[in-house]
Amino acid sequence: MDSSLAAASDARKARLLALKRKKEGIQDDPSAEPLIKNRNFDPETRTLKKRAVISEDVEMEDTVERDVQGMAEKIIVEDEERRGQELDVFNIAPKRPNWDLKREMDKKLAKLQRRTQEAIHTLIRQRLAAQKGDADDIAGAMRAQEKAQKEDDDEDDD
Repeated sequence: MDSSLAAASDARKARLLALKRKKEGIQDDPSAEPLIKNRNFDPETRTLKKRAVISEDVEMEDTVERDVQGMAEKIIVEDEERRGQELDVFNIAPKRPNWDLKREMDKKLAKLQRRTQEAIHTLIRQRLAAQKGDADDIAGAMRAQEKAQKEDDDEDDD
C-alpha cells in the first residue's frame, strides 16, 4: 500500500510540475511544437479560411423579421379599436363606494346610538312623570340623566 501511495504522489507531483511549466511557458521537450488550433487557418494552403458570405439576393428561410412581419400593424389596429370603444364607467367604479366610510364610522355611531337610546328613555320617563303629576319622579329622572351623563363622560375619557 505504501508503494502505491508513493507512486500516486509522484505522479501528482509530475502533473503539477508540468502544469506549472506550461503556465510559465517553459517546454519540457524542445522538439515539441506548440499546438496550433486551426480555427481560421487552413494549414494546407497556408491561408486564412474564408467564411461563406451570404449575398443579399439569397433569402433565408427562417428569420425573425419574417415571423414578426405583420405583427406591428395588427397591434396598432387592435389598439385603435380598443380606444374607439366607449369607456364603461360602471366597470371602473367600485360596487360600494362608501364601504370605507362605514367602516370608520361604526365605532363613533355605536356610542351615539347608546346615548340616543338613553336620552329617549329619559324623555319618556319625564313625560310619564309629568302626566302623573309626580314631582319626585321628575327629580329622579333628572338625577338619573345627570348620572348617565357623568358615566358617559368617564367612559369617553378612558
